[in-house]
Amino acid sequence: MKQHVVSALVENRAGTLSRVSGLFSRRGFNIDSLTVGETEDRSISRMTIAVTGDDAVLEQIIKQLSKLVDVIAVRELDPSSCIRREIMLVKIGADEKSRPAVIEIAGIFRSRVIDVSPTTITIEATGDIEKLDGLLLLLSPYGVLELARTGLVALERGSKVLNVSTVPLLNLRN
Repeated sequence: MKQHVVSALVENRAGTLSRVSGLFSRRGFNIDSLTVGETEDRSISRMTIAVTGDDAVLEQIIKQLSKLVDVIAVRELDPSSCIRREIMLVKIGADEKSRPAVIEIAGIFRSRVIDVSPTTITIEATGDIEKLDGLLLLLSPYGVLELARTGLVALERGSKVLNVSTVPLLNLRN
């Protein structure tokens, strides 16, 4: 089983997210991560969906997504030719004594300290999943008090794009 990243362009209207997530739950597929945001065209949103499964599961997901009325285009992003990022906010227990070590760890991972209180430090980190997991591993001895992660966002590298002008006409839905 491996993680697959699926990118989908969908119509930006009420109920689209519910229909997409409902498709996954009806089929018994688990979503590892799901992010949604408007594209350069406000009537279209991009969904980045991370799922774990074999190639047959991925094929089913893409086929089922393609059948939804709100889905304009969908495809798997090749892990070797896409950029993947996630944002993480993590609040760490840090008193005067431990604060310099926590700040040093954040710096090593090119993260930013965005809030400091007498007993905590909040760090913002951006990167791939492995980088963020590595940062958490080093910060965990200080006490992770709160954690929020955005989920994966991804785009293909180079000139390969997924947008309405590159979608074959038979994939467009009105």
